[in-house]
Amino acid sequence: MSRTEEFLELRPLLFSIAYRILGSVSEAEDAVQETWLRFEASPTEPRSVKAFLSAAVTRISIDVLRSARVRREEYVGPWFPEPLLADPYEDPARSAELADSVSMAALLLLERLSPLERAVFVLREVFDFGFPEVASAVGRSEAACRQLAVRARRHMAAGRPRFEADRTEREELASRFFDALREGDVVGLQDLLAADVSMVGDGGGKAPQLARAVMGAEKVARLLASVFPRMARIDVTFEPHEVNGQPGAIFRDRDGQVLHALALDILDGRIRTIRSVINPDKLGHVGPVADAWAVDRELRQAHRPTR
Repeated sequence: MSRTEEFLELRPLLFSIAYRILGSVSEAEDAVQETWLRFEASPTEPRSVKAFLSAAVTRISIDVLRSARVRREEYVGPWFPEPLLADPYEDPARSAELADSVSMAALLLLERLSPLERAVFVLREVFDFGFPEVASAVGRSEAACRQLAVRARRHMAAGRPRFEADRTEREELASRFFDALREGDVVGLQDLLAADVSMVGDGGGKAPQLARAVMGAEKVARLLASVFPRMARIDVTFEPHEVNGQPGAIFRDRDGQVLHALALDILDGRIRTIRSVINPDKLGHVGPVADAWAVDRELRQAHRPTR
């Protein structure tokens, strides 16, 4: 098998590792590409290609994450990961198995960890690497990696996201939610929301977004029921779509360009969190991006009462 064939065979794993460490599709793609360049330039044949490539993509991702942390500290408003509609390389059955580890909630929990803790947790807990492999990948001793893993598990356990266990029930609830959204049905929406539901948007200062999180079933239901029928009147549409392994949707303007991605966290038969990624910098991998400011202006103009 050629180096190219070996790399392509392992590319799904490399992207999956990089995305979970970085929370960014574009940065994960770049990390995988840099890994290929290092592999291609290596003068010797690695004893284990999987170990070599996994270590390379992990170390590259750690370096990128360290520099990204500074930017995220200066980020305007809430920061969410770039939405992942589907792992572009992973086997669908494997994607379903790993869906919880790539959810928005899980990736936001991983943000609490140091870059090394995050890398160790991803390799050990998500992909079941042995500690010798983990130690080689992050450049630390096995003992140090065990300590990092313990700290990471402790942090993650404190806020571990849980989701509706039955995938079919979760999808049926999401379908009812989007039907009620289309109809502007306040009561129907409220019946599907947890009492303490929160709705939060990530615009990064580059798109219209909520000034703050909206909390509570009644407030969220009323806001959704008022906004989305108005958006439909200016030809904004949405298509239900799995987002980061959970039910969600992609919203588009009248030209079919991506306006924002919405993801739902569902637990105990209710929607607990609604997250919307509106920052255009995070949507380019989904497709051509809409001018959210122009859509917002048109929405306001359409809603302005006539004299």
